[in-house]
Amino acid sequence: MCSVIGYVGKNMSRPFVMEGLSRLEYRGYDSAGFACLSPQDNQMLYAKAIGRLENLTEQFNQHPIDGFLGIGHTRWSTHGVPSAENAHPQFDCQKTISIVHNGIIENHHELREQLQDVGHVFHSQTDTETIAHLFESLLISHNTFKSAVIDLVNHLDGAYAFLALAQQRSDTMVVVRRRSPLCIGIGDAEMFVASDVLAFADKTNKVIFLPDESFALVKKDIIELYDFTGKPLVPQVQEVQVNWHNSQKQGFEHYMLKEIYEQKNAIYSTVKFLQALDETIFDHLGLSLEELKNVERIHLLGCGTSWHAGLIAKFFFEQICLIPTTVHLASEFRYNHFFAEPNALYILISQSGETADTLEALRLINSMNAKTIALTNVASSTMVREAEGFLLTQAGHEIAVASTKAFSTQVAALYWFAHFMAYAKHIINHQQLIAAQDDLLIAAELLENSIENYKTVIAQELAPRYACSKKAIFLGRHVSYPIAQEAALKLKEISYIFAQTYPAGELKHGPLALIDNETPVFLFSHIDPLIYQKLVANAQEVKARGGHIILFAFEGQRELIALADTVFLFPKIKPLLGPLAMTGVIQFFVYHIAKELDRPIDKPRNLAKSVTVE
Repeated sequence: MCSVIGYVGKNMSRPFVMEGLSRLEYRGYDSAGFACLSPQDNQMLYAKAIGRLENLTEQFNQHPIDGFLGIGHTRWSTHGVPSAENAHPQFDCQKTISIVHNGIIENHHELREQLQDVGHVFHSQTDTETIAHLFESLLISHNTFKSAVIDLVNHLDGAYAFLALAQQRSDTMVVVRRRSPLCIGIGDAEMFVASDVLAFADKTNKVIFLPDESFALVKKDIIELYDFTGKPLVPQVQEVQVNWHNSQKQGFEHYMLKEIYEQKNAIYSTVKFLQALDETIFDHLGLSLEELKNVERIHLLGCGTSWHAGLIAKFFFEQICLIPTTVHLASEFRYNHFFAEPNALYILISQSGETADTLEALRLINSMNAKTIALTNVASSTMVREAEGFLLTQAGHEIAVASTKAFSTQVAALYWFAHFMAYAKHIINHQQLIAAQDDLLIAAELLENSIENYKTVIAQELAPRYACSKKAIFLGRHVSYPIAQEAALKLKEISYIFAQTYPAGELKHGPLALIDNETPVFLFSHIDPLIYQKLVANAQEVKARGGHIILFAFEGQRELIALADTVFLFPKIKPLLGPLAMTGVIQFFVYHIAKELDRPIDKPRNLAKSVTVE
């Protein structure tokens, strides 16, 4: 979840490291630090701070440090509370080795005890400090720097990426990757290292994505790459185009608000991109037309918002493709028994393509020789490289921790893919496929128009009113149930208001006990007449007990509208696209509730954007 940044080259390292950390702030963090080797005497220099990067910058104003070789870190706590002692970088006993680390060292307790038994003194609660002390002991016992690194990585269990500086090799940075993203940007007599290419976008477009279980010894003009056995690897240099200027707020108060308004164009771009693939689609999918025709079961895996997108897409694949579909929480998937099925397709959904739980599920499925497709927004991500095939959304970079346009483009891409599969199976014809693409563009238009219709009343009247609520209940049925789940998650994430979601039919089985006139009930309607009538009955149950209903409904649903206290009304659309049309308004509503409560909307407490630890 945290970020690691490194620089070695002809320039001073701190400006790049701090800029890179700033660019990756959106991932979430609670402390930050920087370390470098002094150009004068090769001494290890460092600074750490709790809280925002600005606190670290203030230390530099008092005690400026810099060097040609430097590393930096923003930490999201996993081992130990946020504190100066637990912030990275972490050090060995003599402070001759400095480590910044993303991920988890699973056997750090055992290693710590062994090192303490031979006299090492620890100053933090982190697993990271174990790396530094272990490296210190191995550098003493090995004849070469490289052999010490090989021994080091083979002692560590877990998923991790780390950078190391050592005084005895003042021109070299150690860069290590095991099941956690890390890449190297190649410049002119300088090297940039980061957990995300965004850190050095506009510095270089030449990038090496470290293979899994590999390490590199990086100098300003040389990269020595090895696997964990010490076998030399040939660095695979790719050209990657990432534009940093596209990530600015562009006049919006928050990134989240900007990204809410970018959804229409993001959906347009995603649909047009997928449509333009034409026959090359099979190269992307890693499947032949015949293999796609033979798919008999679909499994969708994701976490958080991506899981909700999968829950919505289940209805797409079952109703449009007529394929039985199961949705799994990726964080639970590895701990259940795996039943191999012939002709099953596994679609793994992740905005970043680096989500640790989903990535580990992908690796398990790959080990069983099942067919896998990664649906992600990042073409250079680990999931794209490791899955048999991939589909890319075109959301552009998403900065706010609470996902908006990544979610809506995932839903759009899955709707498109369900129709493409139906076309491949001759369930629908080409004209119906084109009509489905048009329906997605209509849904995108409704998403944006609905925000415009309600933005004034939300900002001026509704958000101030409902920001006073201490808790909320969210209800839906069929495809409107997962959008209720996503809406509740958004409220929890950025406003810190407790929210609970139920299938509306479950009210009478216990949750009715929670209904009172102080707890708003968000109810998401459905266009299908039968499901709609059931929702009317559920709304009547709420009103009979003095409940307060905030309704998301479609034009003409008069009976339901009459029962509501607050109504957001949407034009009728294809039934399965109702959640997509509603998405913008609920995001905008929740955004303004959080703004009323003066929450840090783009960076909610305790959360990270890219969850790279399990």
